[in-house]
Amino acid sequence: MIGGLSLFLFGMTVLSSGLEKLSGGKLEKLLEKLSGNLFKGVLLGTVVTGLIQSSSTTTVMVVGFVNSGIMRLKQAVGVIMGANIGTTITAWLLSIIGLQSDNIIIKFLKPSSLSTIVAAIGIILYMSSKREKRRSVGQLMLGFSVLMFGMMTMSNAAGILAENPKLAEIFTMFSNPIFGILAGILVTALIQSSSASVGILQALSATGAITFSSALPIIMGQNIGTCITALLSSIGASKNGKRTAMIHLYFNLIGTIIFIILAYTINSIVHFAFWNENVNPLTIAVIHSIFNITSTILLLPFAKTLEKLAILTIKDKETKKVEKKQSLLDERFLQSPSYAISQCVNTVNDMANSAIENYQASYNLIKQYSPSDFEAIVEKEDKIDLMEDALGTYLIKLTDIDLTLNESKQVSKLLHSISDFERIADHAMNIADLAQSMNKKSIIFSEKAQRELQIFNNAVEEILGLASVAFRSDDYEIATMVEPLEDIIDMICTELKNQHINRLRTGDCTIDAGIVFLDLLNDFERIADHCSNLAVYVIELKDEKLDAHKYLKSMHAQTPVAYTQLAEQFKQKYFDKLGEAV
Repeated sequence: MIGGLSLFLFGMTVLSSGLEKLSGGKLEKLLEKLSGNLFKGVLLGTVVTGLIQSSSTTTVMVVGFVNSGIMRLKQAVGVIMGANIGTTITAWLLSIIGLQSDNIIIKFLKPSSLSTIVAAIGIILYMSSKREKRRSVGQLMLGFSVLMFGMMTMSNAAGILAENPKLAEIFTMFSNPIFGILAGILVTALIQSSSASVGILQALSATGAITFSSALPIIMGQNIGTCITALLSSIGASKNGKRTAMIHLYFNLIGTIIFIILAYTINSIVHFAFWNENVNPLTIAVIHSIFNITSTILLLPFAKTLEKLAILTIKDKETKKVEKKQSLLDERFLQSPSYAISQCVNTVNDMANSAIENYQASYNLIKQYSPSDFEAIVEKEDKIDLMEDALGTYLIKLTDIDLTLNESKQVSKLLHSISDFERIADHAMNIADLAQSMNKKSIIFSEKAQRELQIFNNAVEEILGLASVAFRSDDYEIATMVEPLEDIIDMICTELKNQHINRLRTGDCTIDAGIVFLDLLNDFERIADHCSNLAVYVIELKDEKLDAHKYLKSMHAQTPVAYTQLAEQFKQKYFDKLGEAV
């Protein structure tokens, strides 16, 4: 029995992982975007949970959405209700074990036949295909087969248990609704999967010892027990994150109370003929579905009441402080690696925007200093440093998860890029510090130096724009434009240094102004270097065998026609204009 349960849980994990890889985070993004309407939320929760075969995963993701501010609390209510309906799909799949017929189709659907065929096809797809999608299909088929084989093993073990007369006495205890509900809660909380606990109940139904009256309260308890996962995941979450988990608990708790009262009251009046009859896997699937669908229908009009109840439970503090904006890098999203990576991409893009904005603001300080603008740059620089630390930690956690080849490449690209964006921001901060120093010492550049800096700044802004667009869209063509411009920026830097040293020699420029000017040139040139690194990451993503150093070396040594043409265009656009700045 324990061995069968182990296979069942492992199969469910493999199946869920295969489905997650196949969806590529699209299901989670769908939940994020289309859960505004209550009824739409119920439908989405049902579909997503039915596909990923886990209401716990769905509710944990919803807690993460609300905690990160992606989803509002009232949007979560419908999705949670739908998740409870969607989780009943597993019980229907497992109910085929109890089917008895001489029909060829029914015989084919029996786990002893179906699981072996699905496993054979799955292992062929998983081991022979190089395409990620086919391997994911193979993985989910293998997971399904192991799940069904585990269920079959539990059923066979339960069949042997049926010979023990004391088993019937044990299950008779569960006809007491309190004992039944407690048993369902404990088992589900222990294995943290209502689908698995319902599967155990379906397997045990083969003993013939489980009646409708004992199965009903156990199923009710299983729905309450599954809330433990969301409650545990809400530890450390924001108030609304905790409230989301409480809505899940209240929905199942209130639904159980209403359903139990109705069922036992009606039975005491009409005396159901099936009340003491034995149940089979199909009957359990029907009970599970009826309970969750009925609970949703009854409580859907009271969605706002559930929300208010959760708010009353998790109260706001008397001193109403504005909560800090939550990070998109919620650890709950690690259950869905594709979605977690997309959140990392969004955060890195935010980091890139902040770094570029800081550069532009810092350059403007050179032209016209403002203390408030300087403080804004410092504040944004601190934010970028925090983002780099958070991203680095989160991405390292992602590397410990089973990722597809494409996901691994994306994580590697992001890990490499965050240090470059952080260094761009550091150089922007250096420029702001130089601007502050110029203001304190009343340093003013000559008109010629100002025109030279403006030309250099235009080139740096263009390379920042190219690198940023290439990085965001993984655009190979745009990425290849970065290195030719970086070469021209190096030429500009060298030329301006030479010209400025000549001005220092002739006394046309003061020592203080000269030091600041040369430092500015170094920061500009370093920013272009980091843009070059970002472009190479994009190029490496397309060409797995490409080595960054070899690529840069070949660009400078072989000078392909396209590279030479681009370099010439940038030279005419920027370097040749330096002469006009005299």
